[in-house]
Amino acid sequence: MKRRLIILIALEFCAAGLAAQNFAVAPALRAHVEALCDEELEGRRAGSDGERAAARYLYDALEEAGVLMLTDTLGQDFTITGPDGDIHSRNVVGIVQGSDPLLRDEYIVVGARYDHLGTHVLTVDGEPVVQLFPGADCNASGVAMLIELARLVAEYQGLFRRSILFVGFGAGEQGSAGSWYFVNRAFEQSGKIKAMLDLDCLGRGGSDHPLTVFSQLARRDFDYLLDQTARQPVVRLPEIATGTLRPSDYLPFYEKKIPVFFFSTGPAREHRTIKDTPRLIDYAAMEINGNYLYHFLMVVADVDEVSSVDADPEKRAVRADRVYAASDCDVRPQFFHSNERHFLQSWVYKYLKYPSYAIEHNIQGQVLVSFIIEKDGTVTNVQVEDGVDELLDDEAVRVVSVSPKWIPGQIKGSKVRTKMVIPVEFRLSSKWDMGLKK
Repeated sequence: MKRRLIILIALEFCAAGLAAQNFAVAPALRAHVEALCDEELEGRRAGSDGERAAARYLYDALEEAGVLMLTDTLGQDFTITGPDGDIHSRNVVGIVQGSDPLLRDEYIVVGARYDHLGTHVLTVDGEPVVQLFPGADCNASGVAMLIELARLVAEYQGLFRRSILFVGFGAGEQGSAGSWYFVNRAFEQSGKIKAMLDLDCLGRGGSDHPLTVFSQLARRDFDYLLDQTARQPVVRLPEIATGTLRPSDYLPFYEKKIPVFFFSTGPAREHRTIKDTPRLIDYAAMEINGNYLYHFLMVVADVDEVSSVDADPEKRAVRADRVYAASDCDVRPQFFHSNERHFLQSWVYKYLKYPSYAIEHNIQGQVLVSFIIEKDGTVTNVQVEDGVDELLDDEAVRVVSVSPKWIPGQIKGSKVRTKMVIPVEFRLSSKWDMGLKK
């Protein structure tokens, strides 16, 4: 029988938290940690062959995730001069371009150091014994998280207004040398970095090692970002870090007065010992924490200002021509008093027409469509953020463009122009061919 169409609807869909349902990445996190802790990398000491192998692994993983690499496979190299001679290391840098023409030239840095302590030789009964420091939690866990965040951001690129830089810092154990070199020497547009997320020791979980976050932002600005993230489909919220902080790669950014967010589950008893192995990592907790980090990154990338009076709820409304992200709104836009899922079910998929040529040639996929809901509720500026094929792209734009009026979003009681992003799924099924449907 002739192949018929089934359009799949994501029942838990929410535009601001689209990728949350796909953060089932515990196996991928484990694979990254185990690869970085492999004995052949010999503990990834700064300047060693093992560190270079780790840099190459990170480069390949980011490129495979869909990140546009800004360095070649050798990385962004630099030299540290110390009492024991020069150390040559490298940063690995990639980018996912932002979707907002006004904000894509601003950057959020997501960084993690990938080196560790290497090896140490002991003499036991007169014989040399090599001790290897795997560095699973410190900081293969942070690098693994960086890779999986990059994969999701690249997959849902249209949801991020600012550009996201993913950076693996070399020689982190040498006074955060890679981080200092990146922000002070290597990245010419450091003045356009609006925030930095530092991923350091994220491999533990439970009440003894909850996810914590530190920032130097004014409390009202910090609380605003945390509150906006808490509105997303997150499973667990972080605790605010207190007491003395460990130095890490956030410090050079902090010194440049760039807002930093230092995420960690804290050092465990095996920290910086030969017992810091992949089998002790809590991958289920990492997956849950990764879900939060993804949504926090989305919020930071979307707000009009990361740290200014505009981030203050008392002062951020209402700039007449500004287009706000849905996550910025106190009241999100509504389609007939319901959400984006209702718009997909009751309008988009009801009136979508699958092009016959696409059916005949088995063309299918997801078209990411953005549009602006004006203050009078009309839909304007419909465009494809991430397309599949011209036929499917045009049909998705057509059906969204003829949408009835929405109830506009609001900030502090005032209607605002709001940008929305939705996924329009085109899927074919041959169930009827197999006799499962009549």
